[in-house]
Amino acid sequence: MITKRIFGNDRLTLWFLGILFGVLALVAVLNLATTPDSAFHVPTYAVALMGKYLCYAILALSIDLVWGYVGILSLGHGAFFALGGYAMGMYLMRQIGPRGVYGDPILPDFMVFLNWKELPWYWLGFDNFFFAMFMVALVPALLAFVFGYLAFRSRVTGVYLSIITQAMTYALLLAFFRNDMGFGGNNGLTDFKDLLGFNLQTDGMRVTLFVSSGILLAACYLLCRWITLSRFGKVLIAIRDAESRTRFMGYRVEGYKVAAFTLSGIMAGLAGALYVPQVGIINPGEFAPQNSIEAVVWVAVGGRGTLVGAAIGAIVVNLGKTLFTGWLPDLWLFALGGLFVFVTLLMPKGILGTVPQLLEMARNRRAQNAVAEKAPDAPPSADAPKGAGE
Repeated sequence: MITKRIFGNDRLTLWFLGILFGVLALVAVLNLATTPDSAFHVPTYAVALMGKYLCYAILALSIDLVWGYVGILSLGHGAFFALGGYAMGMYLMRQIGPRGVYGDPILPDFMVFLNWKELPWYWLGFDNFFFAMFMVALVPALLAFVFGYLAFRSRVTGVYLSIITQAMTYALLLAFFRNDMGFGGNNGLTDFKDLLGFNLQTDGMRVTLFVSSGILLAACYLLCRWITLSRFGKVLIAIRDAESRTRFMGYRVEGYKVAAFTLSGIMAGLAGALYVPQVGIINPGEFAPQNSIEAVVWVAVGGRGTLVGAAIGAIVVNLGKTLFTGWLPDLWLFALGGLFVFVTLLMPKGILGTVPQLLEMARNRRAQNAVAEKAPDAPPSADAPKGAGE
């Protein structure tokens, strides 16, 4: 029943998952089973780069859940992403142990450098992987729940909600920059060695993280797909389209919005947790409001309210960013702003909404032309003048 509800006759879901798992398998084989001098070899740095794109796709999916289906435009989802990344980074730092620069078996290098005498209480337990993964989900969930409860109970909506979400992530940016917070200050957390005892720099581990990111993306997509097609999802869509009417019908609108916002925060935190071991660092820059705004642009480019479009938009825009910053690094922000204006004015439905529409228009035009060519010539009208010989 659940499988039928998720898939049904939705070919787009089948195509998306099929292509995703096909790419995961192909990249893994071409990296591990081919030699570096082979024309078909996928280098390890490219695998890590694609893994980062998949983490961004999960973040975009989390934004699309609340923006596309509930109408909550969040400009602060980078905060949940960064918090999940910091939780993973704390675990990875605890795994370094005496292999650090200062050789302290308990304190990370930056704490030794800053003359910390003991490990802060909030670092306790992060030497255990399962505890760290629990915190990866719990910390973003708590922030999303508390923020959402206070904001939605006060009925803050629209641009005002967007502004305070951005204020939230900026406040966290300033807090994590402080050395006395115990998170590495401006430098953040880095110099990670291994994960679950496996060296992070090996090809096999890079491919494992890449495949794990793809599997998590598929799982988050299926979860969001199931939610949006359920009764709960129908209420979310009703809130998006007519919040006051939905409230007058007896639904506790605030509860639905808080639940969706909290789930979205958890998804963003999980994306951040997989992002950190692949890029090798987490610092306060991940809280920058610019990052959250970029994530919204991904969703707009791919197609708001489509789920698949959000993932596609994240991958396409970040691939373009990688190429564009290699050619003209100083102009990337102008290109991003121009892209957002272009999509808003000319492609309001994004890639996934506009391309099928154009293809449908082209098919209809070809069908009309075919009918016109096959139709017999119209008989002469009865009112037409007769020939002179008749």
